[in-house]
Amino acid sequence: MKPWETLESANVPEVGELTLVRRGDEYVLRVRGQTLMSSRMHGSEEALARAGCADLVSRGTGRVLVGGLGFGYTVRAVLDQVGPGVRVSVAELLPTVVDWNRGPHLAPLAKAPLEDPRVTVIPGDVGLVMKRHSASFDSILLDVDNGPSALTHPDNQGLYGVSGLSTAAQSLRSGGTLAIWSAGPAAGFERRLEKCGFTVEVLHPHAHGTKGPRHVIYVGKLGKRR
Repeated sequence: MKPWETLESANVPEVGELTLVRRGDEYVLRVRGQTLMSSRMHGSEEALARAGCADLVSRGTGRVLVGGLGFGYTVRAVLDQVGPGVRVSVAELLPTVVDWNRGPHLAPLAKAPLEDPRVTVIPGDVGLVMKRHSASFDSILLDVDNGPSALTHPDNQGLYGVSGLSTAAQSLRSGGTLAIWSAGPAAGFERRLEKCGFTVEVLHPHAHGTKGPRHVIYVGKLGKRR
């Protein structure tokens, strides 16, 4: 078996070492030596985009917020699904990840979604972005850390608590959709979403097409505001 080749590395304050490695045609991003994502498992990220943006397919306009850039697969799936009048904001906490996505190793993986004129990158915490935008988005897609369970950074827990989910609800327009990717089931998370005003559907897509482990996508629909 071929050894892993280190392509990029950076020491990020308050996060630790980020490393981009490759073996064959597979790319992996590691945080402090722990695998955060792999280019071989992005089927569930595309399912996240389909579920979260289903209501925008037949519309000519709309606004989508993607929390967590990853390798760009979620953003690419959004762009391929919605029309030219839909605008996509991508909130990414780590500038290093944005830089690598614009670079020669990662940009080709998802066909350079950051070069699409519909896309705007917002540096920073997606939770803070939502706080600054009330009733602004038709769809919010969250793929931060490993979801509500199996977090690699404890600070991300607040995003998936009642306070964070309430912020997401307030940032959505009437009838909007919140879709959340998770590496696995999160105990009590459906009830938390319902407490914040969402009607919830839970999906279990494969990580890679019709193969591989199943991830979890929580899809919350916000009722019409009176």
